[in-house]
Amino acid sequence: MKTLSENKCFGGVQGVYSHDSRVTGTEMTFAVFMPPQAEDGPVPCLWYLSGLTCTHENAMTKAGLQAHAAEFGLAVVFPDTSPRGESVANDEAYDLGQGAGFYVNATECPWAPHFQMESYIAGELRDLISEQFAVSVYHGITGHSMGGHGALTLAMKYPGQYQSVSAFAPIGHPAASEWGRKQFEAYLGKDETAWAGHDAALLLKEKGWAGDILIDQGADDQFLELLRADALSAALVETKTSHAYRLHHGYDHSYYFVSTFARDHVSWHAERLIG
Repeated sequence: MKTLSENKCFGGVQGVYSHDSRVTGTEMTFAVFMPPQAEDGPVPCLWYLSGLTCTHENAMTKAGLQAHAAEFGLAVVFPDTSPRGESVANDEAYDLGQGAGFYVNATECPWAPHFQMESYIAGELRDLISEQFAVSVYHGITGHSMGGHGALTLAMKYPGQYQSVSAFAPIGHPAASEWGRKQFEAYLGKDETAWAGHDAALLLKEKGWAGDILIDQGADDQFLELLRADALSAALVETKTSHAYRLHHGYDHSYYFVSTFARDHVSWHAERLIG
């Protein structure tokens, strides 16, 4: 692991690091905020998965999570959204390829050699974080848009690894949305049965979630139809999943929306990870 930068931040340290990933076959960059409480021992860990076009840096600089994480004593991990590099497959569209990994393990060419983001986030990077940073065994996961999709699906697929989950404006039913169908066909192939394991609305019915879920959604989100918030909300009710689904009038899809409700999410996770 290489240290690219470390800065004092709200009494803790905001660092940016890179490592050679065995899973993606590329160098991966990620960021970690360690709160001041980590000086006294391991702290719970909150994962923040970003949306389309983002790197590790977007949420690190725009979401304002560090102040809240320092208040409640949580580490925060900001992974990248995809593998990157000249040898990595890409597409001219913003919503496919580099910056648009969708947190799945691709099975189709030319994506399969590097786009293994599910295994990277839930496996390799988690192991690296646990080895290199003072984090406890208690982990929560959240994210925005494509990252909200990733947070919900990974939490349900790996329930033993995450004790809490929330999302900001998640892509809730990608198998029935242009933000999902296009990418799933490219990464996973035309067999739609393979897509169900990466769709929060469908996973709720198949696997469910034993805990509760916090979701914040802007009512004036310019991408509301693509997110299929209606399908996710219906699935939460149908499966009787304990949840708080909050619709906020006047808010859009931007980081102004995310940063407005960031403290609520950090507090939510802290209550479930620390007690």
